[in-house]
Formats: sequence, C-alpha cells, structure tokens
Amino acid sequence: MTTRDLEPLPPTEALTPSELRVLRYLPTNLSTPQIAGELSVSVNTVNTHTRSIYAKLQASDRASAVQRARELRLLSPGTR
Repeated sequence: MTTRDLEPLPPTEALTPSELRVLRYLPTNLSTPQIAGELSVSVNTVNTHTRSIYAKLQASDRASAVQRARELRLLSPGTR
C-alpha cells in the first residue's frame, strides 16, 4: 500500500460558493432553521445545499460530511 492509497478521493464535483457557505455551519450545533437564519436563506435552500454537499462528499450524514470536508481541507481541523 502506498501513500497515494491512503489519500481520500476528491469530491465528485466541486462545491459551489453557496454550498461552501452552508458547509461552514455544519460543524456547529446550529439547527437547519438557525443556519438558514444566519445565511438569510430559506430552510429549503439549506436542505438543498446540504443534500448536494452530502452527495458530492459521498457522506450519509452531517458528521461524516464534516469529517470528509476536513479530510479534503475544505474545513480546518478546529472549525466548529
């Protein structure tokens, strides 16, 4: 096994700027409605971006999306 074998696969598609804004809130304890309020968008918009983030990062839930984003350095290790 080489070092390359241990590297995570890149996302299937790059995240959009809007998805990156939502991604920054995923490590927090904020609920979807609270994230929507912080970003001044609808809950539906946050849900849509979250589903897209999960798909692009090949994650099944919020915690695995955050972990994957950290592996890909889309979030810093200490981001909450």
